[in-house]
Amino acid sequence: QVTLVESGGGFVQPGESLRLSCVATGFSHTLDYYAVAWFRQAPGKEREAVSCISSGEHSTLYTESVKGRFTISRDNAKNTVYLQMDSLKPEDTAVYYCATDDRGYCRASFYHRIEQYDFWGQGTQVTVSA
Repeated sequence: QVTLVESGGGFVQPGESLRLSCVATGFSHTLDYYAVAWFRQAPGKEREAVSCISSGEHSTLYTESVKGRFTISRDNAKNTVYLQMDSLKPEDTAVYYCATDDRGYCRASFYHRIEQYDFWGQGTQVTVSA
């Protein structure tokens, strides 16, 4: 059974940090084979792409609102993709999801499209509030 499991969410104050993890099990390839994206969905809003990391060369993309604050990375030994979130703001509050794309690469022209992704995790809640 293919699963993606996110963890690491929580309740923090503005300016604090969280690190989200996305662990893959049951895939026919290791997670490094896939492009992996993080999306988020706030109440009443559409799901939006936050970041993407390609396989191989590990090139990365970020949505403008998180550039300089969030960092996506991989640990191949743990079959895990991380999203380090620093300097969190109340507007970062959302459920965060990871998703895989077996094309293996992220492109600015399409990494934000939900239909690009084959598997999704169940999400982890991030709440940023004073």
